[in-house]
Amino acid sequence: MSVKTIGVLFGMEDTFPWALCHEINELARRRGLSVKGEPVQIGHISQEQGFAYDVILDRISHEVPFYRTFLKCAAARGVQVVNSPFWWSADDKFFDNVVARAVGVAVPRTVLLPHKEHPPNTTEKSFRNMGLVDWDEVFRYLGFPIFMKPAYGGGWKDVYKVHSREEFFEAYDKTHTLTMMAQEAIEFTDYYRCWVAGRRKVKIIPYAPKEPHESRYSAVAGQVVPDDMALRVTRDALALCDALGYDMNTVEFAVRDGVPYAIDFMNCAPDADLNSVGEETFRWIVSEMADFLVERVLHPVPWEPTGTWPKALGLIPH
Repeated sequence: MSVKTIGVLFGMEDTFPWALCHEINELARRRGLSVKGEPVQIGHISQEQGFAYDVILDRISHEVPFYRTFLKCAAARGVQVVNSPFWWSADDKFFDNVVARAVGVAVPRTVLLPHKEHPPNTTEKSFRNMGLVDWDEVFRYLGFPIFMKPAYGGGWKDVYKVHSREEFFEAYDKTHTLTMMAQEAIEFTDYYRCWVAGRRKVKIIPYAPKEPHESRYSAVAGQVVPDDMALRVTRDALALCDALGYDMNTVEFAVRDGVPYAIDFMNCAPDADLNSVGEETFRWIVSEMADFLVERVLHPVPWEPTGTWPKALGLIPH
């Protein structure tokens, strides 16, 4: 019997990838399965080559374009890639909000903004279809304070919180050629970060985004999540990942007046570092992702270009 291979593609992170490979191998040993987990090895890529992996977990291609093309080629040869390199390449946070509303998940009011400066290789004539922005209407719709964040991006890079027109335009001037969103600020009472494994399991983690990065989990450790809120955010997190086609993700919710608003849910290589998430959450992530990946390598699923959002938006029949 040939051995099924699960490859893990990763970069600078050290705790999760090695623990995951070990857990996959231990799981295979306990169950008597011909499955192994190992780091992916890549050289050059030819157009005709085959691939030594049955499943690849992607943790780094959002930062390395060479890896993204490698994963697309692997998928074209039948490798099961988690998450899909095709949909993730096309995804953006503003469109994700449209999808969220279609599947019944609350999101903040959000506006997509034109580039502040001309992108490379464009001129004024490139924007002859653009009209003037009605800034008064934008500010009426959103209200202050407002968060500005890139539609493509993550890690809290190029994010601004502004409290007035003057602060808004001062921040907007700094965004240069980025595609930015302006979003109402949800003044929350509780905040949760949900780790989603395989579109089937959710770990709800109280989170304190206003604290220093190293304290955002520990500052609210032990906080109890009410049962009704746990049911709601679990349902919403699974609905988002199913609609977007993400088998690994984190979904963040800010709770205002008892309503969880999905704030950030395009995290296809989410934080899984032991030193960040803590021992309990780390073990949960490693165990659940190992179990999911072994299931995927034993029972491959048909290739899907994206999740279920075309049905949710009524573009194709249910």
